Amino acid sequence: MELTSEHEELKRSAIKFVDTEINPYVDQWEEDEIFPAHEVFKKLGDNGFLGVTKPEKYGGSGLDYSYGAVLNEALASIKCGGVPMAIGVQTDMSTPALARFGSEHVCENFLRPSISGEFVSCIGVSEPHAGSDVAAIKTTAVKDGDDYIINGSKMWITNGTQADWMCMLANTGNSSENRHLNKSLICVPLKENGERVKGVTINRKLKKMGMHSSDTAEIFFEDVRVPTKNLIGEEGKGFVYQMIQFQEERLYAAIGNYSGCENIINETIEYTRQRKTFGKPIIDNQIVHFRLSELMTEVEALKALTWKGIEIHVNGGDCTKLASMSKLKSTRLAREVNDACLQYWGGMGFMDETPVSRAYRDQRLGSIGGGSDEVMLGIISKYLDILPGKN
Repeated sequence: MELTSEHEELKRSAIKFVDTEINPYVDQWEEDEIFPAHEVFKKLGDNGFLGVTKPEKYGGSGLDYSYGAVLNEALASIKCGGVPMAIGVQTDMSTPALARFGSEHVCENFLRPSISGEFVSCIGVSEPHAGSDVAAIKTTAVKDGDDYIINGSKMWITNGTQADWMCMLANTGNSSENRHLNKSLICVPLKENGERVKGVTINRKLKKMGMHSSDTAEIFFEDVRVPTKNLIGEEGKGFVYQMIQFQEERLYAAIGNYSGCENIINETIEYTRQRKTFGKPIIDNQIVHFRLSELMTEVEALKALTWKGIEIHVNGGDCTKLASMSKLKSTRLAREVNDACLQYWGGMGFMDETPVSRAYRDQRLGSIGGGSDEVMLGIISKYLDILPGKN
C-alpha cells in the first residue's frame, strides 16, 4: 500500500506528541502502576488522535484504517507497552463496532465523548472462565421494560479502574439458544457524574507481570440497570460484531509488535556498539550482528504481511486470515526478539531501568491477549480448510 504525505505528517505529529506529552512521564507511571488516562486522553482527543478512523459526524476525521495503522506505528514509540495498549483499547477495541453499527443515541452518548477524550472506555468480553472461548461468557443482560438488568463479572479489563463506560458483550438470550446468536454488545456506563454506577464494583486492580502503567481490573455487575437503547446494532448480533471488531484489535497488536521489535533491535544495535567485552564492541562479534540482521529481516517480512492485511481491510475485504497470521507471527516474533536482544545487554538487560527489560515483560502479553496463539492457529486452520474432520 502506497502511503501519502498526509500519512507521514500524521505520524510525525503523533511522534512529536508522544515525545512531549507521554515519554517524559512514562517511568513515573510505570512506578505508580497507573497513568492519568483522562488527562492523557483529553490531550489526545484535542489533537484528533482518538478519532482518526471514526465518522466526522461524531468528531472524528473520517479517514480509512491505513491512517489508523500509521498512528499506531507512532504510538509504538511510547517507551512502555501499557500506555499504547490503553490508547488502543479506546481507538481499536471498544469503539469500532460502535462506530460501524451504533445508533445515533449510542454514538452521541458514548462514541463522541470517547473521540474527544472526555470519556475513557474499556472492552468487556473476557471473564474468569471465558478468555479465549468468547462464546462461553456467562454475564447476562435480561430485559425489564425499557432496561436491561445486567449481572455477571468481567476479568482482565484494561482501563478498568478509570473507564467511564464499557463496550460489554453479554447474553441477551437464554442458554438453550445457539451460543453465537444469543449475545449482544451494550454500552454500559461505569460512572455517572464522576461517581460509580450503582451495582458496578471494581473488585480489584490486578497486579501484572508487565504493562505496569496500564490499570487492569476485575469488575462485578449486580442488578445494573442499563437502558435498552444502549444496545449496539441488533440484539443477538453481538458475537458477530465482536468477531468483526477483533480484526482491528489484532491488526493493532501486529503493528505495535513489529514496531516495538524494530525499536528494540535499533536500541540493541546502539547499545552493543558502545558496550565492549574482550577489547571490542559486542556488535563486532559476527554471531551478534548476523543475529540482529536476521531478526530485522523477520520484522520487515512481518510488516509486509501486516500491511497486506491492512490493505484488504481498507478495501472492504475480509482480512481475518491475514490479521490472524499477523497477530500470531508478531507476538511470537516479539518474544524471540526481546529474548535475543536482552541477552546482548548482559546484566543490564535484567535491570528494570533498561528498555529491553520492559519490552521483554510487556510484549509477552501479546501471545495471550486479544486471542491467544492457539486461537489464531485455529482461525487460520479454518481458512485453510484443514480443521479436524475436513479431510
